[in-house]
Amino acid sequence: MFIIAEIAQAHDGSLGMAHAYIDAVAKTGCNAIKFQTHIAEAESSVHEPFRVKFSKQDATRMDYWKRMEFTLEQWKELKNHCNEVGLEFMSSPFSNAAVDVLEKVGVKRYKIGSGEVNNFVLLEKIAKTQKPVIISSGMSSFDELDKTVSFLKSRNVDYSILQCTTAYPTKPAQFGLNVIQELKERYQVTVGFSDHSSSTEACIAATTLGAEILEFHVVFDKEMFGPDAKASLTMEETTNLVAAVRNIKIALQNPIDKTDNSSFKELKSIFEKSLAVNKNLKKGSVITFSDLETKKPKGFGILASEYENIIGKKLNKDLNQWDFLNFEDIKN
Repeated sequence: MFIIAEIAQAHDGSLGMAHAYIDAVAKTGCNAIKFQTHIAEAESSVHEPFRVKFSKQDATRMDYWKRMEFTLEQWKELKNHCNEVGLEFMSSPFSNAAVDVLEKVGVKRYKIGSGEVNNFVLLEKIAKTQKPVIISSGMSSFDELDKTVSFLKSRNVDYSILQCTTAYPTKPAQFGLNVIQELKERYQVTVGFSDHSSSTEACIAATTLGAEILEFHVVFDKEMFGPDAKASLTMEETTNLVAAVRNIKIALQNPIDKTDNSSFKELKSIFEKSLAVNKNLKKGSVITFSDLETKKPKGFGILASEYENIIGKKLNKDLNQWDFLNFEDIKN
């Protein structure tokens, strides 16, 4: 399981905040931390509308992207920090110019955002690096994904796909958990889940359904400034989710054989019960169901599961209330 904590723009253009997120995510158990590399002039224009009008300080969406930019040296500092704390540094590019920056920084792989899956210019640029690619399928139909997959395969790109719903936050009816298996069957590649639900259950469910990559937004506080804060997990939620997912993976890798319960032999002798009588009974009494009780441990009387074999049988001795009942107490 490869777990990616998505920072995106949660740093709000602050290099110090970006470094703070690296330190915090390193404590959660995630494998990687992912940013987004925006170069405003290369990817946007003054005509780009806000997805959500969240900012009072940015007149246009392009102004916002400018505020999110880091220099090459700053990106290198962030990557070095990730190396120091044992996180893989990742960042999604949104322009060819951003790919050039990330190549200089030295990324191991590329994550393609939902809005770039059909951007074959960007995909061509990334394909030339011959590095693995993770595709987020949020806004793509199978027909569109087929074309993207064909494009990547023709260039011998190692790719994986994430089921994703582009909604912030995503509601349970929008998770699309069924798509995980559909993607596996259709493309025969590693499949994961990219979540924007602001909860832990979606990723936990995705894990049980076979997801091998998880990605979700993280934030220090869901009331923080930014378009993704309310669709993110806190650090505490992230830590709990990672622990749960790791445990679920261990469980899935260790199936239980219900044809063999030999390992429970000792416990069965303790927890299972023997037949007993619930009242004083005289020799010659005919045993009825209402005379029976079961008591621990197993092995001191007839097995509780065999009670039907002694109903209607006569006792060959007196029994006191709560005595165990054995076959030698019954007339043949």
